[in-house]
Amino acid sequence: MDSIRFGVVGAGHIGKRHAEMIRRMSGCSLVAMADVRDRAACGLGEEIPLYASVEALLTAHPEVDVLSVCTPNGLHAEHAIAGLRAGCHVVIEKPMALSRREGEAVLHAALEAGRQVFCVMQNRYSPPSVWLKEVIEGGRLGAVHMVTIECFWNRDDRYYAASPWKGSLALDGGTLFTQFSHFIDILYWLFGDIEAISSRFHDFAHGHSTEFEDSGSVVFDLVQGGTGTFVFSTAVDRTNFASTLTVVGQHGTIKVGGQYMNEVVHCDIAGYTLPELPEAGPANDYGHYKGSAANHHLVYENVVAALRGTDRIATNALEGLKVVDIIERMYAAGERPLKPGVRSAGIQAAAV
Repeated sequence: MDSIRFGVVGAGHIGKRHAEMIRRMSGCSLVAMADVRDRAACGLGEEIPLYASVEALLTAHPEVDVLSVCTPNGLHAEHAIAGLRAGCHVVIEKPMALSRREGEAVLHAALEAGRQVFCVMQNRYSPPSVWLKEVIEGGRLGAVHMVTIECFWNRDDRYYAASPWKGSLALDGGTLFTQFSHFIDILYWLFGDIEAISSRFHDFAHGHSTEFEDSGSVVFDLVQGGTGTFVFSTAVDRTNFASTLTVVGQHGTIKVGGQYMNEVVHCDIAGYTLPELPEAGPANDYGHYKGSAANHHLVYENVVAALRGTDRIATNALEGLKVVDIIERMYAAGERPLKPGVRSAGIQAAAV
């Protein structure tokens, strides 16, 4: 492929980030974008064609090789399938879908079309994550006894007022899908599948702004051995507090922390010295790394390399589907404080 041509559906904050990564990437071109809002509302210039629907984009530009899906969560599967049926490979922002059934439909569409699916899980590229993968797979910790993940973030009225779809069951899906799916992906990537799940969910501070929980605790066993917990909240006052992963193993203990799980704060492994790791880069108030530190450029480098046959897909459709499956089972293992209708107004305006 001499030049890989991209279309982007969804021109919000994350869609524009994808567009910028594509435009910066050597050997790639951004052909067009799609969004139900007009150019001014999207904050786009005149240089890129903008269409009102994914179907209009794909009809007008059959030359598109890859469709990047950056719409609200509940539309990911629908838009990915549209791209696959049009003959495109697809890049899907997290989460791949809001149910295993929808995720499987994407996977089947990809198999039928003979096209690839790239799921965006850029936290796999952060230096502590890469290091942890090497430590776990290298067996330095021996048997893993316990894994604990804690994510304490702020998502207040500023956040939900900015996007009418966020906070809705239909298009957002819940905190495990929108805020914390990256960390569930890291859990699965490092330690494999989970079972024997027990969950508790609460809504402390978002009764008026979301249709679901803002906090919860999940207890589980690791299929490969050991046990774990996942504790989370978006009810932290004013600003994010921390995200941590602690691993207790046969030969030592590791803790990765910082606001976004971006630094190694403890490493005690018998006979091992922690190497110096590259810095993860700065992040904004909502946990999105700024500029090139967002790791989205690494996602697109992988897309290009995989399509040219020089690398494997970093996060494939099966892995994206597995994250959805784990979240679905976590939710099924507890009673959620659901409030359908709280965020229903204005949701249709977010659909592309």
